[in-house]
Amino acid sequence: MPINFSAEFAGQPLWLWTAFFSVIGFVLWLDLAVINKKDGEVSARKSALMWAGFAFCALAFAGYVYFFYQPDPAYYPNGGDLRSQAAVQYLTGYMLETALAFDNIFVISMIMAFFAVPPAYQHRVLFLGIMGAIVFRALFIGAGSVIVTQLTWVLYIFAAILIFSGWKMLRSIGEAHHAPDTGWIVKLVQRFVPVTPTISNHNFFVRQPDATGKLVLYATPLFLALISIEVADVIFAIDSVPAIFAVTRDPFIVYTSNIFAILGLRSMYFMLAAAVDRFVYLKVGLAAVLVLIGGKIIWNFLLHKEMSLVPYLEAHWSLIATLVLVGGAILASLWKTRNMARAGTSAGH
Repeated sequence: MPINFSAEFAGQPLWLWTAFFSVIGFVLWLDLAVINKKDGEVSARKSALMWAGFAFCALAFAGYVYFFYQPDPAYYPNGGDLRSQAAVQYLTGYMLETALAFDNIFVISMIMAFFAVPPAYQHRVLFLGIMGAIVFRALFIGAGSVIVTQLTWVLYIFAAILIFSGWKMLRSIGEAHHAPDTGWIVKLVQRFVPVTPTISNHNFFVRQPDATGKLVLYATPLFLALISIEVADVIFAIDSVPAIFAVTRDPFIVYTSNIFAILGLRSMYFMLAAAVDRFVYLKVGLAAVLVLIGGKIIWNFLLHKEMSLVPYLEAHWSLIATLVLVGGAILASLWKTRNMARAGTSAGH
């Protein structure tokens, strides 16, 4: 039976979802099959250029949303210019998810170090990690959209999660980042397939002779690193998905802003991972953003909608707050650690 591409899914026609995934698929193919076809360490300069390319795609998509997108009014209860609202919500979601993904990058760098993944193979692991993120974020966002649409009060739970996460992050300031416990991942994989102790190529699975000389399929530490990164992404989604639903309830805007943010940050990994120690104030900025976004839910849905005590806060205030808090934290961090950068430059010479 032919597929009806004019049929709607989550408020948008199937052709639009198909077009979006086709564009993402093409961009990923271009990344792995053309730009990074051969194994090799990605330089900080190349990493920045890759991020710039993904950022351009994200901004171009914002242009599509502003000029051509047809928002479903069900997700925009305040009426008015829906395209403008959708564009602002998309940009806000993109910036918010990008900011929250910074912390994820630091954890990924520790996972790479724990499994001793050579720099030449790290891009391959991150690339397939994006594939998993695309699937898992779709599941999280799909479930979240259904729940929020049917049970609006769940947003108050999201607000509590965000405020608690921000408070917990503030308490952890000064502490080193910790990679998630990977022991159970190793044990789980070993229940199904043996694991090689070292990495000899870019393959996630290899065939090697066992004690009897028979060729047996082994998983490599690259596969363990990939699974660990996917687990870390799921953990971070617990914060990021509620945060984006505080900005917009439009599933298409939620999902597309998430994916473009993930693509951008993973491409910038190689530059950020080398400068982890310089972002000393980043947790402060991220914690403040989480608390403010959680507070915005309470403001808009309790104080405004239910009690009519305050005016409605539009999405652009979230965008401004994210830019000011996270951007300010990054600039303050770079200024605070400027001597560290000079020392590194001097050591290089």
